[in-house]
Order: sequence, then structure tokens, then C-alpha cells
Amino acid sequence: MVFLFSIGLFLTVMCLVVLGINAWVLIDTLLSTEVPPSIPHPMKLRILYYIFHLMVTWGTIFEKLRICSMPRFFQTIQDAMATKRNHNVAVTDLRFGEVPVRLFQPKATSSSPRRGILFYHGGGAVAGSLDYFHSLCSFLAQETDSVLLAVGYRKLPGYCHPFAIQDCVNASIHFLKSPKAYGVDPSRVVVCGESLGGTAAAVVTQTLLGRPDLPPIRAQVLIYPILQAINLQLPSHLQNQNIPLLTTCIMFTFMFRYLAIDSSWKDAILTGANVPPDTWMKYRKWLDSDNIPQRFRDKFQQPKLPAPFNKAAYLETKHMQDPGFSPLLADNEVIAQLPEALLVSMHWDILRDDTLLYKKRLEDQGVPVTWYNVEDGFHGCIALFDNKTFSFPCSWSLINAIVSFTKGI
Repeated sequence: MVFLFSIGLFLTVMCLVVLGINAWVLIDTLLSTEVPPSIPHPMKLRILYYIFHLMVTWGTIFEKLRICSMPRFFQTIQDAMATKRNHNVAVTDLRFGEVPVRLFQPKATSSSPRRGILFYHGGGAVAGSLDYFHSLCSFLAQETDSVLLAVGYRKLPGYCHPFAIQDCVNASIHFLKSPKAYGVDPSRVVVCGESLGGTAAAVVTQTLLGRPDLPPIRAQVLIYPILQAINLQLPSHLQNQNIPLLTTCIMFTFMFRYLAIDSSWKDAILTGANVPPDTWMKYRKWLDSDNIPQRFRDKFQQPKLPAPFNKAAYLETKHMQDPGFSPLLADNEVIAQLPEALLVSMHWDILRDDTLLYKKRLEDQGVPVTWYNVEDGFHGCIALFDNKTFSFPCSWSLINAIVSFTKGI
């Protein structure tokens, strides 16, 4: 009898703990986030972010209890919720060395080699997977009549920077060495990525420039990418810091894990104290808020940057300033050789201004740029394009822009 009472008491306490944590996350979500009125279905976005926040919170609790890591918990739940629709394409799982990849080929016959798309998913190396982006990749392959190769780069908890981007580079080289084997026209290969995958797409394009053993990349599609980590006081960082799905808190949580940086350096990174004065002077012309169109700077006052230089912070975070993570910092000689680009920004995204800065850099060097800003868009919306419960108009606006551009290649 005492045993049964103890079990009952334990279960009651556990239920109260679970309810308490869930309630705290709900209150925190309501108090700490903002949903602009121009985003349709604001309640759906709040619920979506609540689920997202809840997964990160419970993952962190399980990690502290040494049950499993937060990234592993997040990935397991996300993959369990993923839908894998094949839009009239044949799907093949392969491995390029240690990197899993997934090939999507339209089933319809073609009289000539097809366009090729190299796709790198987002998720900050914490979230995202081949399964989670399966439906999107399948849809893009079918709608653009292209052979699409999705790269399942290694990520957290086992692998931090630079594994993810290096895996994307290596998988791309493997594919480009024999595109005809996959029915791809080597003169029509497009790289495409979203969020961290957009970073990878930019880095892959820059890294493979001028390789005599590979066909040149025809075009790049960068979807709300991370392109620099020096000026984190741009208008979009200040205006959109509390807008889901990528709030400042989530951005730093994922970024610190991916780059293996202690969270105690957050203030130094935010204020630019981790950037040497000569580095700041070198890149200021590319990273200054004056490069952002005026309509995105309304009611914005440039903070005083940088703070006094902190050498210790620099030594711990200097890999953030490498073009391998911040491709916007590449030399002009590299930028000038890049292929034409579709740059997609979300108006209500903390990373919006990275895209605007890169747009200016490309245009200043004579690179053709098609820019599409989704006025009601938020970070991460592309993966929701066919989600019946959490669909948003901005997802389809974004997809249509990508399909239209890609079909013109």
C-alpha cells in the first residue's frame, strides 16, 4: 500500500513538474516574442514557436540530466513529425564518403540532360535533416524538372564547425566530378541553401571558383542565409530580435553550439569587442548600416560600434570572422567571379540585412543579382510550405520565386 502511494505521489509530482515547465515556456513565449500584424495567422506562428521553444527547453533539461543532448532530442522529435512526400520523383539514398546524400530525379523521361540542383538544408546544425526537408526537395525537383541532390551534412551533437560546411563542399565536388552520371547538364548546376545551408551555398560557390577539374557553378540561390558574424547590430538584428522563429536568443543558442563558443562571450560578440580594430576598419565599408536601403532603417539609430577591443574574446571567436563562416567578407577578387544569384530575404527576419549587404557587394562587383524580399516572411518558413496545420502564404511566395528563377537557368 505504501509502495503504491509512493508511486502515485511520484507520478503526481512529475505531472506537476511537466505542466509547470510547459506553462513557463508558454508564458515566456507570450511575453518575450512579437508577431508583426503584417504576418498572416499570428496565432499559428505563436503556437509554432511555442512548440519550437518547448523542444529546445526539454532538450536542454534532458541534456543537463544526461539523458540525451538537446540537438539529438530536437532532431528526433523533428524527424518524427516530418512528412516525406514524393512529388512524382524517384528518390535514392547514397553516401559520398562519410556524407549521406539524397538524390531526387523526375520520373518523366527527358530527351536531354537536366538542370542540377545542389541543396543544403538549414537548421543551424542543430535542427534540419534530409527527412525534414524531403518534401521540399522533392517538390523543387519536380516543379523545376531538375535533378536535385540534397546533402545531409554532419551536425551537432557530434560535429561542430567546420564539419557541416566542409561536408557540403566535399559532397558538391563529388557530384560535380561526374554530373552526367546523374543525368545532369554540367553547364546548368545551381547551388541552393537556406539559413546555414545558405551560408554553405555561398561558401561552396566561392571555394570552387576556378577549379579546372570541375564545371563552373551556373547560379546560386541563397535563402535568408547567414553571411557575416561581425556586425550583429544591423537594423534587422535590432528590429526583429524577438520575432519568431529565429529570435536573438535562439540564434545565439544555436550559434554558440555550432561554433563551440562559450556563451559568456555573448556581450563581446554583440558589441564587436571581439573584432580587432584593423579588421573592423577593413570590413566596415561592407558591413556598415549605411549600405542598407533607407526603408529598412526607419526609426533606426546606429549603435556605437565597436566596443573596446577584447583580445581574449577575439582568440575564442576568431573563426567567426573567417570567410568560411562569413562569406560576405571574401575579397573583391573572389566576389567579382561569382555566378548570378537569387537572394531571398524575409522582411521579419533577424538575418534580413545580411542578404541586403551581400546584394550590394555582388552588384558593386558586377554580379547579376535577382533579389526577392518576402514582405510577410519570417525565418524558417520555407519548410512549412506543405504543412497543413502550419502553412503560411510567405512559404509559397518564397517557393514560387525559387522555382521561377531556377527554371530560367
